[in-house]
Amino acid sequence: MRQWFADVKNAVWTVLHGMWVTLRYWLKTYDPERRTFTEQFEYPELPVPVAQRYRGFHRYDLTTCIACDQCAKACPVDCIYIGKERVTQGKGFKVTGFTIDYTKCMFCALCVEPCPVDCIFMGATHDLSCYSRDGCIVDFSRLPVEIAWGRATLNPTAVAESKFVSEPVHGGPNQ
Repeated sequence: MRQWFADVKNAVWTVLHGMWVTLRYWLKTYDPERRTFTEQFEYPELPVPVAQRYRGFHRYDLTTCIACDQCAKACPVDCIYIGKERVTQGKGFKVTGFTIDYTKCMFCALCVEPCPVDCIFMGATHDLSCYSRDGCIVDFSRLPVEIAWGRATLNPTAVAESKFVSEPVHGGPNQ
């Protein structure tokens, strides 16, 4: 019987402690000194500070990719589409398209590990907003090299400008 009362006391204390934490954070929202997110970080003019190991939008190096499809095979949601052509002189493939559909991507970084040449990794881009679902499909092969590679963040304006083409962004998973 004594153990039962100890368990009840522990349960009540745990619930009260959780409610106190909730109440404390709820009261912080009414602090007159509290600033909004955009006042605090000046977003979108200045980038949002992110943690060192933040898994943002992908970074991809088209110049070192060997089109091995390891990243596409490792992706659990099949959001990576790689277009490739066999090289006429020599061996290997030439990458004609490297598209990631961010409406499907869950930013798990499972595509980064199997890459044998480290041409794909998670970047620090916090936001890549768009007004249509087609805007969430990024073809890294159509981006300028200085935008697609070398920086920690993607430029949403350059991504939007890379979409103004007469042909479709990608032909789907069976390209």
